[in-house]
Amino acid sequence: MTTMTRTRIGLQYGVIGGVDTHRDTHTAAVIDPVGRLLDHHTFGASPAGYRRLLAWLQSFGTVQRIGVEGTGAYGNGLTNYLTGQGMTVIEVDRPDRKTRRSAGKSDPIDAEAAARAAASGTRTGTPKTRTGDVEALRNLRVARRCAISHRADCIRRIKTLLVTAPEPLRGQLRHLSARELIATCAALRPDPARVSRPDQAAKAALRSLASHHNHLTEQIAELDTLIQPLVTAINPRLLELNGVGADVAGQLLVTAGQNPDRIRSEAAFAMLCGVAPIPASSGQTHRHRLNRGGDRQANSAIHRIVICRLRWDPRTRAYMTRRTTEGLSKKDVIRCLKRLIARELYYALTTT
Repeated sequence: MTTMTRTRIGLQYGVIGGVDTHRDTHTAAVIDPVGRLLDHHTFGASPAGYRRLLAWLQSFGTVQRIGVEGTGAYGNGLTNYLTGQGMTVIEVDRPDRKTRRSAGKSDPIDAEAAARAAASGTRTGTPKTRTGDVEALRNLRVARRCAISHRADCIRRIKTLLVTAPEPLRGQLRHLSARELIATCAALRPDPARVSRPDQAAKAALRSLASHHNHLTEQIAELDTLIQPLVTAINPRLLELNGVGADVAGQLLVTAGQNPDRIRSEAAFAMLCGVAPIPASSGQTHRHRLNRGGDRQANSAIHRIVICRLRWDPRTRAYMTRRTTEGLSKKDVIRCLKRLIARELYYALTTT
């Protein structure tokens, strides 16, 4: 079939696009409704490149939908532009390893695979909208998570230095709690003229790490003062739930995105958070296994809700008692609770 004939088919029945995104370039492919490749082309990752890419796709006919790989990373700008132009954008994953081993790896091949995934219906996810207050919240949480990680690293390095610190410095600091250790190290006064001595060098290093720890603590407090009112403004109902604070609510809002209506059901939300049980039955064995997929940060947030409720909520404690008497282990009951709480969170996120 000639290119002209294929183009006429696209003009009559519509076409499906696919895009493999990168930092500087985006490679697009277009297929007809029966899956035949019409063409592929590479465009710049810029507003002008987005316009040319869409015009190129539309030159083959009515664009039914476009599968885009990496909508939350390099494809974010293109996704925003396409949705703003009224295009139906489908979020697709990169091809699995089996497909890559058999078909090879290149930008045109990946773009074609994205188009085929969108055409076949194996991928139907709607990309997150990244232009609202939830995106602002995500940016603040990235900075906060980075500060928390670095602060914990400071504590680990201080304790590592104490293992080999000279006496009597080691004896002075080794039994202190974390808070006392930071305060004591920050108050150390090393002698710069004798920094070649191990004890003075250790004091200088410990003081520097403790000062950095205190600076990070101040940064986290500043970010919390920004995050708390933002979370309250976005979804105050979420904060009313038992065990849900600003940090947990912020993570759940970021996971759901600015457009939580893209999540079609509470079961889909549970799968997104990695709390939906995975069937692992065979023959006469009927069981479920732990779900290791989904957003692990959201999974951690729901786990913290469960732990909080097991300590303070009488209903949750009664549920734990009842299910353990039925023969379930504590871990299995926690997994059941995470699934039940995901249902409650879904309706809080999607009901205005």
